[in-house]
Amino acid sequence: MSHASAPAPAPGPVVAPVVAPAADPAATPALVPTHCPYCALQCGMNLRGSGETVEVVERDDFPVNRGALCGKGRTAPAVLSSRVRLTGPLVRRPATGRLEPATWEEALRATADGLRRTRTRHGADAVGVFGGGGLTNEKAYALGKFARVVLGTSQIDYNGRFCMSSAAAAQGKAFGLDRGLPFPLEDVPRTGCVLLVGSNLAETMPPALRYLTELKDNGGTLIVVDPRRTRTAEQADLHLAPRPGTDLALALGLLHLVVAQGRTDEEFIRERTTGWEDARAAAMAHWPELVERITGVGVPRLRAAAAMFCDAPNAMVLTARGPEQQSKGTDTVGAWINLALATGNAGRPLAGYGCLTGQGNGQGGREHGQKADQLPGYRRLDDPLARAHVAGVWGVDPDSLPGPGRSAYELLDALGRDVRALLLMGSNPVVSAPRAAHVEGRLRSLDFLAVADVVLSETAELADVVLPVAQWAEETGTTTNLEGRVLLRRRALTPPPGVRSDLEVLHGLAGLLGHEKGFPTDPEDVFGELRLASSGGPADYAGISYRRLEEEQGVFWPCPETGGHGLGTGGHGKGARGHGKEPGTGAGEPHPGTPRLFLDRFATPDGRAAFAPVVHREAAEPTDAEYPVVLTTGRVVAQYQSGAQTRRVDELNAAAPGPFVQLHPQLAARVGVAEGEPVAVVSRRGRAVAPARVSEAIRPDTVFMPFHWPGAGRANTLTNPALDPTSRMPEFKVCAVRLERPEHPGYPEHSETPKHNESPEHTESPEPTESPESPSRQNRRSGQNGRRIDGRHG
Repeated sequence: MSHASAPAPAPGPVVAPVVAPAADPAATPALVPTHCPYCALQCGMNLRGSGETVEVVERDDFPVNRGALCGKGRTAPAVLSSRVRLTGPLVRRPATGRLEPATWEEALRATADGLRRTRTRHGADAVGVFGGGGLTNEKAYALGKFARVVLGTSQIDYNGRFCMSSAAAAQGKAFGLDRGLPFPLEDVPRTGCVLLVGSNLAETMPPALRYLTELKDNGGTLIVVDPRRTRTAEQADLHLAPRPGTDLALALGLLHLVVAQGRTDEEFIRERTTGWEDARAAAMAHWPELVERITGVGVPRLRAAAAMFCDAPNAMVLTARGPEQQSKGTDTVGAWINLALATGNAGRPLAGYGCLTGQGNGQGGREHGQKADQLPGYRRLDDPLARAHVAGVWGVDPDSLPGPGRSAYELLDALGRDVRALLLMGSNPVVSAPRAAHVEGRLRSLDFLAVADVVLSETAELADVVLPVAQWAEETGTTTNLEGRVLLRRRALTPPPGVRSDLEVLHGLAGLLGHEKGFPTDPEDVFGELRLASSGGPADYAGISYRRLEEEQGVFWPCPETGGHGLGTGGHGKGARGHGKEPGTGAGEPHPGTPRLFLDRFATPDGRAAFAPVVHREAAEPTDAEYPVVLTTGRVVAQYQSGAQTRRVDELNAAAPGPFVQLHPQLAARVGVAEGEPVAVVSRRGRAVAPARVSEAIRPDTVFMPFHWPGAGRANTLTNPALDPTSRMPEFKVCAVRLERPEHPGYPEHSETPKHNESPEHTESPEPTESPESPSRQNRRSGQNGRRIDGRHG
């Protein structure tokens, strides 16, 4: 989500370019190889053209997508048009309360003054920073450094917390290291069975579906776990459709069957794991008939899934947001990892557990410091050795670095209370955060809000200062895809004159706040410093350079500077422990990178993988007589995240024009709604209205809404912010709702209902004592955002 914020549809037509076939480089000198700005596949593409005329050209030499692109990637250049993007800074004028054009000098000074004023009046932790999983590695690194060195605040987190944090926490516990996939995607078609949990690859990352197709062509089998019969589930040999929120029970039930049938790999368990006895006892408490009652998946299908998985010579378990975006997401992923470990499907070729990372730089974005508890190189902020190393690179006293801060939702909930000013880059929480109406209210209550983005998103519309920044095709930088492959995006175009890069923004703000040095604007210089800061850490980039990335189609981390070094700090010991059988070429020679992890040992202190002793528990908000239906949320193929770029592309809007409520015919009959008629979905947090989409592809006790849109159909108005106790992931995938026919045909604006239930993991803070407001604060609070329709912002 490169600066993923959610714009309103552009008033003028934006014609998407057509993908041209791969061209002869000799005949096309202007061809620039780069990567798609959207999902974590980071598909390779070529760009040709300049200015407002840019063409996407197939790039069939990049191994991840081999030339294939989805509609989002193919139309990505449409958002480069000045008709749909910001082309100059905006400042909210106190006299009118409206956002109006300003110079860069004025906008940066207003931002620096707002941050400094809040820090002086209320302390460093009254200033917050919120980043995004679409920021390049260089930007994420610089943003984390800016927060901790310039602002001195602990209050920084990012929207990636809403994506992969539960899987990251579970992998850290089990393996000692979190990398989305411990193997390249090319291994997937060569395994014997893939158990895909809570992922709809066909719509969320379409070019990856070919790996599952090739798996089946090679004689392998596919099991898909999803409460809906999605386009991905239609490809499965076996589809399990559990009630949302019961994935943990399902995983435990499958492990019970594996144990009962004597299908465990006792040698692997004995030689390479710890904690099996406790995990085994927990699984044996989840017998098949109990699991059927909890999940709704029949015992014969449970037995068939266990047999299919165990019969394969090699197998993989892949999870995505379905099991992860729950208040028990870490335990749920841990249970699926247990299944892989118990059957010996980990730490060897063509087998293992992996997480399908979502955002474009969701992997790299969580490695280099924009996360609340983290320093670059995936180091822990509470580790004295890590603090000393990074402080040495930054040239500051380790004691000056703040400690861990609030997680993403907790930070957003603290706005206007403990946190009075916010710098936000690359995110649109007005659309993407759980309990979104509440979060919108917290944003409106801020003393000061600055947003750096490529478009005037719903969140940017609330800002005091809007800073227009360059897009993916207009700047060079690195990203790290779901495989752990570090990639180089190359600058193909010059940004408009009124647009600056995020690195230039941070450089300018740092200078105004008294830090003239330490924030370079050249991304290669920033990456050089990132290499030093990550050196010896779990996510070691020290041996990676721009030159290598250009020559090698990316490099897999960890990649120490030489073949004789490995993970150094953070409790991983010295040497190449946990890196697998991809050897270096000898001391002093360049490390080749690590495509496959854990082949010799895991990255835990003892080199063994750890089972998770977990048991099933209900969702934070179970259904009841008042709210008898389960709501789950997700994506559709033609839109992306909060809709930042995609809702500005006519071709994509034509394919997915707005929100909808998918429901089973039985449920539709009970409510009395027909296909296309408006239906209201009501939770304890609010109400959303969208057209009914009646389908037998969903369970009768469940409804589905995509979350890409603002307004009356905003799905995240309804979702529950109950947090996982370990990962602090909100429970996007499960909440209790009821359905109603709207009393009148219009779609009423939602508002948070006075009655709401907070989970034990989340409590309200008291409302702050309000200070006298300027007209700008009053207008932002009331929604008078002053959006200008002058041809510059769409």
